[in-house]
Amino acid sequence: MLYWWSKFVLLGPLLRLFCRPTIEGLEHLPERGGAILASNHLAVVDSFFLPLLVPRRITFLAKREYFTQPGLVGWAKKQFFTGVGQVPVDRSGGSAAQAAMDTAVRLLREDKLLGIYPEGTRSPDGRLYKGKTGVARMALEAGVPVIPVAMIGTDKVNPIGSRVWKPHHVHVKIGEPLDFSRYEGMAGDRFIERSMTDEIMYSLMELSGQTYVDLYAASVKERAAAAATTPAVERDGRDAARVPDTRAG
Repeated sequence: MLYWWSKFVLLGPLLRLFCRPTIEGLEHLPERGGAILASNHLAVVDSFFLPLLVPRRITFLAKREYFTQPGLVGWAKKQFFTGVGQVPVDRSGGSAAQAAMDTAVRLLREDKLLGIYPEGTRSPDGRLYKGKTGVARMALEAGVPVIPVAMIGTDKVNPIGSRVWKPHHVHVKIGEPLDFSRYEGMAGDRFIERSMTDEIMYSLMELSGQTYVDLYAASVKERAAAAATTPAVERDGRDAARVPDTRAG
């Protein structure tokens, strides 16, 4: 119930008032049956605007930390995310990754619309980054189409690091479904899954107009964080070591 209350009574009207969101391509969404909505990821509010504009209910896999924070704030977050249909998953890797995959496939076989961000994390700079192959594995194991979705303008509403959302127009573009039935029975083939994922990301690049970067966004964030914590003297020393000595001998 909270999902529909948030959409039509609580949060939805405010988002419509301040951001005037629009959507195109709704005809590409199936009226029933399981499907993956594979979206670019610019901001936390992506997961609010997409359900607001799509008639069918969307389920997102949410990181477990949203459900385990202690205290009253943690309890409120858990109630909210559970109420709006978010499913907690452990993203620490290994057996946890397989458990998340099993959950996704189960939801798709139950004819759910599953929202996925193939980049794995928000873009650090507005560009589109390399997709992780989990989305391809889900599509193959569940036998469902992948529908590319481009979020445009959400990074202006919710810039990285911001605590207050800002009024800005948001537009959502839904592309034609990608049918991967030709690869039926080939789940687990890394080459096939990589090829499928690259096809999905190419569709997202065309829809969104973003510049594509053939690197994982998480790796770029880790490097930026490491650089930010490296003392300036140490960075200057390393930079000096990389500059060739051009002085005359």
